[in-house]
Amino acid sequence: MKSTFRFFLYWFIFLFVLTSCLSYYQKNIEFQTNFENGRFKDAQKSLDVLKDKRLRKTLILQKLNQGVVSSYLDEFEKSNKYFEQAFILGEDYQQNFANEVGSFLLNPNFVVYKPENHELMMIHYFKAINYLKLGNNEAALVEARRMNIKLMQLSTKFTSAKKLTEDAFAHALMGIVYQASGDFNNAFIAYRNAYNVYQNEYAKFFNITAPAQLKQDLLNAAYRTGFREEMNFYEKEFGLKFKPTDMADKGEAVLFWNNGLGPVKDQSSIDFIMQKGQNGYYNFVNLNLGLSFAFYISDSDYQSHGFGDIHVYRIAFPKYVERPSVYNSATLKVNGETYKLELLQDINKIAFKSLDDRMLTELGKSLLRFASKKALEAQIRKQNQTVGALAGIFNAVSETADTRNWQTLPQSISYARVVLPSGNQQVEMQTESKSGAKTSNLSFAIQKGKTSFYTFNSF
Repeated sequence: MKSTFRFFLYWFIFLFVLTSCLSYYQKNIEFQTNFENGRFKDAQKSLDVLKDKRLRKTLILQKLNQGVVSSYLDEFEKSNKYFEQAFILGEDYQQNFANEVGSFLLNPNFVVYKPENHELMMIHYFKAINYLKLGNNEAALVEARRMNIKLMQLSTKFTSAKKLTEDAFAHALMGIVYQASGDFNNAFIAYRNAYNVYQNEYAKFFNITAPAQLKQDLLNAAYRTGFREEMNFYEKEFGLKFKPTDMADKGEAVLFWNNGLGPVKDQSSIDFIMQKGQNGYYNFVNLNLGLSFAFYISDSDYQSHGFGDIHVYRIAFPKYVERPSVYNSATLKVNGETYKLELLQDINKIAFKSLDDRMLTELGKSLLRFASKKALEAQIRKQNQTVGALAGIFNAVSETADTRNWQTLPQSISYARVVLPSGNQQVEMQTESKSGAKTSNLSFAIQKGKTSFYTFNSF
């Protein structure tokens, strides 16, 4: 009877290991492969299959992926419906205390996915771009204001000088949207905020400084609002002399370049050996990393022999794995002029930084789960050493990190603003890689006195 029980328990553990060792990326490999190869219709079909399974714990990621795919298929209204659903799910999570507690006490994959802060911000980027392409600047402004509210919430949440508290890209995007709507006063404020964050936090953490185009936009906004003192200040700051552009019978185009794909989450683990201490304490030690944690466990819980003497200890925590982009720079060529696309946001670096900022919290969650599981294992060993040992093994193999994240985000976002005569204009987009250059032909429909928005996606 005992041997039969042990056989089925071994088999259950074996099956659990097979599934739990797969990352979120691997579990959705069909969708990922279709998306990465630009087969968006097939990727959409893959998502529809997932939708039928009603995966509640990753529903927000499903909505985010549906939003991206629909946007890339030029289904902008449909895309924004998915993104709005994701936004609501993200807001609901913040108020779900039980879910937060569950993420501490259970395997984090057993609870609803909590989006990263930069993922929540990117919802508004995609929605704003969709609205701008639809010509609905007012709705795009709503998304810009939502970004601002989220920024204020985050700035009060983080106080450490070593943590990222502001998002330069969000401020820059708000300025671009305000400018397109003719609100140069708010555009000036947003551009100024963006410049400050680029020159301080982004320069410090990512070695990224303000794009030259943002400086021009800041000077233009100051000029258009009559802020002569501020314009003079920033002319000296930038080492530039602002010259207003002749906009007679002309319009503007802003192109956003979504380059590459952001990182995916995987996991790392730390193995521990047990060293008996004094007065019922045991030290769990990893000599390679210089880690040692003490837990109280009564000696009687571990007085055993044979199979019951086996103890397995492992702590898992998430890590990001970079997906290097093929292209490293891009330019627009039109009417004999060349415009460089300048980096606005490096999502890859933001993701790594955000995880690094909270690594102590992640380790704390893992240790709390670890202590809870070992306490339960100790109680089981009191009743049956063999079953207790099996519980210890199961605890070890079931200890997996949360490898879920929004994996259809670009690695980086760059942009260029060009002033062109009204009408249809043919533009060359040239992307550079180590193996050479690739040229794509684009068409911009320019309207007098208006700003048109376009995106170019590289995988």
